[in-house]
Amino acid sequence: MYPGVSNQKTPTTILLAPEKKFHSFGYAARDFYHDLDPTESKQWLYLEKFKMKLHTTANLSIDTDLHAANGKRVKALDIFAYALAFFKEQALKELSDQAGAEFDNADVRWVITVPAIWKMPAKQFMREAAYKAGLATRDNPDQLIIALEPEAASIYCRKLRLHQMIDLGAKTSINGYSPPENVGAGMAQAKEHVRRNRQSRTFLVENVIGELWSELNEGDRYVVMDCGGGTVDLTVHQIRMPEGHLKELYKASGGPYGSIGVDYEFEKLLCKIFGQDFIDQFKIKRPAAWVDLMIAFESRKRAAAPDRTNPLNINLPFSFIDYYKKFRGHSVEHALRKSNVDFVKWSSQGMLRMNPDAMNALFKPTIDHIIQHLKELFDRPEVTDIKFLFLVGGFAESPLLQKAVQEMLQGRSRIIIPHDVGLTILKGAVLFGLDPSVIRVRRSPLTYGVGVLNRFVEGKHPPEKMLVKDGTRWCTDVFDTFIAADQSVALGETVKRSYTPARPSQQVIVIHVYCSEKESVGFISDPGVRKCGTLRLDVSGTESPAARREIQTLMQFGDTEIRAMAIDVATSRSVKASIDFLSQ
Repeated sequence: MYPGVSNQKTPTTILLAPEKKFHSFGYAARDFYHDLDPTESKQWLYLEKFKMKLHTTANLSIDTDLHAANGKRVKALDIFAYALAFFKEQALKELSDQAGAEFDNADVRWVITVPAIWKMPAKQFMREAAYKAGLATRDNPDQLIIALEPEAASIYCRKLRLHQMIDLGAKTSINGYSPPENVGAGMAQAKEHVRRNRQSRTFLVENVIGELWSELNEGDRYVVMDCGGGTVDLTVHQIRMPEGHLKELYKASGGPYGSIGVDYEFEKLLCKIFGQDFIDQFKIKRPAAWVDLMIAFESRKRAAAPDRTNPLNINLPFSFIDYYKKFRGHSVEHALRKSNVDFVKWSSQGMLRMNPDAMNALFKPTIDHIIQHLKELFDRPEVTDIKFLFLVGGFAESPLLQKAVQEMLQGRSRIIIPHDVGLTILKGAVLFGLDPSVIRVRRSPLTYGVGVLNRFVEGKHPPEKMLVKDGTRWCTDVFDTFIAADQSVALGETVKRSYTPARPSQQVIVIHVYCSEKESVGFISDPGVRKCGTLRLDVSGTESPAARREIQTLMQFGDTEIRAMAIDVATSRSVKASIDFLSQ
């Protein structure tokens, strides 16, 4: 395994051979790329941290591109499909090995987790990539479910009390089954674990122990804060007894404040010391060495802590030092002396020495964003009496972040960090796949609707929206709301609307779907309203004797993805309906 990374998540890195064929993923991709000769590595396509691109691309489409380390462009859909196909092969192989028999993809239900704040296009993009990777097909979409990361974490955190004996005695349990004689030992071990952690840097953070869960009662509220590499996601849940179903109390919120932000600050610091022009050149000319430098930073980043006093050393790759001298005509050491960046020095062993304050400063912008967001969330009227705050996701392991959350909450709710914090979402996603109905009520993140014509009403409708047709006065662009932002919507609840083809011979009805962050919208032309999708009803082959064909459409907003179904009212036949959010 890799030094110091045995328990870390696999990095989101992928390597394609020069002819754009998949080569490797994760650490294997990183190492192989690093070992290539510089002349060769320019031809290979290496991509990292690409999952965030789906959140940050404004008009995501099937054709969105990504840039590899050598500057070449590749289709994002291909990259995601390659990654998912790789996971599929790994999982099926593992299952086959364990079962001692060939496992078929048809025997598997796949769950892909995405941040809750991702918009519908990003979720749909994931689904398209999964179809391309062969996880499921358009004809059998239910073989794949999209789970929301903080929801998965929430489910796992709620289930902890059922598994507490097993989870806490994980060292003694066999494949999730804990032999009875070990239960006592497991509890003792867990208590010891907590005692040790209390003395270390875990502040007032409690480790999950059975007693905690006996305290969750009907109606209790808790917040799950999922801090990952790219995003921070906040979800507010309330527990409903006796089955312990969960109900969302406020729409998911958060933003691109993941730990990548810290890497970005480090890059800015390097630009300040060595010059933006040099860093840009170095990244393109020596992509593998740049990756090495970021890996070196990554491992030191994990050593940052509020009470740290000794400096952190970051190894500069030889080719960085060498290339800098060629580029500038003076040494790296000279650059460090000349730049008036406080707290960063050159050490004779060829390292950047960062004073802990300098490292903490790199975390500050990202952590400030997170804390600001948490403050705003806790100031909302819906978010009162929060009993627990669960801190999950890879970034939750950061003592700097833990301390900041602690200081902000000042004891308003208890902060819990599950001890396998990086795996919380994975385990919760498995539980969700077994029973997707555990989350019964969600909140819509946006207001959705369509534009319609209404009878014109004097004094209510603006005159410039009036349209006269066959002697009747109509008001155009009226926003017909399907669901409002932050509205509660139960699983399986549908919004019904009827549509009629304009001409009897019409084959397809295409309806534009609009959305807005605002809760109440009057017209599709209002500020902040944008077209976000298309509803397509395939009415071919449903010609009926009825003069007016009426197609009744049912839309579901209570699941992790928006769905549509339709029927021809006259014949009760099902009509093919689809709702598409990827911009064409």
